[in-house]
Amino acid sequence: MIPQMALVMGDPAGIGPELMAGLLARADDLADAGVVAIGDRRVLAKGERALGITLELETCRGQGNLRPAEPGRPLFYDMGNIDPEELPPGTASALGGKSALENFALALDMARDGRVDAITFVPFNKEALRLGGNPFDDEMSFAADRLGHQGAVAEFNVVDKLWNARVTSHVALRDVADLITEERLLEHLDLAVRALKEAGFDRPRIAVAALNPHAGDGGSFGREEIDVIEPAVHKARRLAEAQGFVVEGPFPSDTVFVRARDGHFDAVLTMFHDQGQIAIKLLGFDRGITVLYGFTVPITTPAHGTAYDIAGRGIARLEPTRLAFNMAKQMAKSRAGRS
Repeated sequence: MIPQMALVMGDPAGIGPELMAGLLARADDLADAGVVAIGDRRVLAKGERALGITLELETCRGQGNLRPAEPGRPLFYDMGNIDPEELPPGTASALGGKSALENFALALDMARDGRVDAITFVPFNKEALRLGGNPFDDEMSFAADRLGHQGAVAEFNVVDKLWNARVTSHVALRDVADLITEERLLEHLDLAVRALKEAGFDRPRIAVAALNPHAGDGGSFGREEIDVIEPAVHKARRLAEAQGFVVEGPFPSDTVFVRARDGHFDAVLTMFHDQGQIAIKLLGFDRGITVLYGFTVPITTPAHGTAYDIAGRGIARLEPTRLAFNMAKQMAKSRAGRS
């Protein structure tokens, strides 16, 4: 199966233009996929100049001309939606956020209509997206709304072969404990198992982190482990053998990533955003990717941000973007193989 991939230009004031240009120059990554790159051609040209390269791309405008791309021959869809000369350099702006939202929206529309099998975007900036008209807290909620998706979705962070899943994401820390329910934990565990299998893990091993210090120390400071997390893990174990995964926990969160790093687990399911994000970024910030999962197509991006401070200098590392693109490609192929 040759997947059709949408490659989306994110914030044009950051390092996204040079990351997209760098990826489009990688014949080895593009050889087994049809790629439609979406953005403004003038912005992409900025990225080419930063890298000192010139891309030979077929370019089209007008959705009537938008068609599947041939493997190894990316098609650039020119949105013509931002003049780089009018863009405030190296900063979040309404102009930049609006163009990024428009680019992402087209890719999501293509996914909804069955025209692409996966999406990779170079980094967005949440402040710029908000200034540009995003009514949601993040791009995952924007995607769910655009796709008309009603079910559960999840955001995973990945470094090398280690995945971090989480039960809650972009919520205030004071609200986390009330959101840790057995139903929600099992739902996100199921999403993690499915995503890991699509990424190539035959029998994923998942560690569940505790919420409280020392896993609550037998209820000494917090009963979430006793009342919610342990019962959910026991229930999941009854399903694990039949569904082909391993789950253990809850483990104190200050040691669980050490065990995962040392190869005992493939993923850690944490209870809140920074509980896993800090650990996973320390393990490999310059290699990390993010996977948005639960939609009709996998969506990936490098885990780093827009790096406004180095934009246009041609020194941004391409590897996380390559890893994100190839993860989306792998998951799309795996999903097609099961259908």
